[in-house]
Amino acid sequence: MRTNVLLKPLTCCCRKPMTGFYRDGYCRTGPGDVGQHTVCIEATEEFLNFSYLSGNDLSTPAPQWDFPGLKPGDRWCLCVTRWKEALDAGCAPPVCLSGTHESALEWVDLEDLKAHALDDPGEVME
Repeated sequence: MRTNVLLKPLTCCCRKPMTGFYRDGYCRTGPGDVGQHTVCIEATEEFLNFSYLSGNDLSTPAPQWDFPGLKPGDRWCLCVTRWKEALDAGCAPPVCLSGTHESALEWVDLEDLKAHALDDPGEVME
């Protein structure tokens, strides 16, 4: 069973746009996922700008990677190290705890994730 950071079943992060390393809507990880796409975030303009300025343009579509480009309000399975960088810079995006894989806790503290939790963590974006 896939487990989230609350030690409950992992919920779907988002299907529109389809997210996850495996593009199945879930922030799960496995062999080949060197980025550890395990944090279910809701993109904000501040975070997207931070990411762009850090050399990771998440707003521009990249069809070769099946990546639609993000806009504020989109949910996405973000690399845990990118979320930690944003946290350290003071612009971490909100997190859906129920959709964030438990392995994210190897990199970030649960309390930091909780401090950035969405009000309704169980709502799946269709």
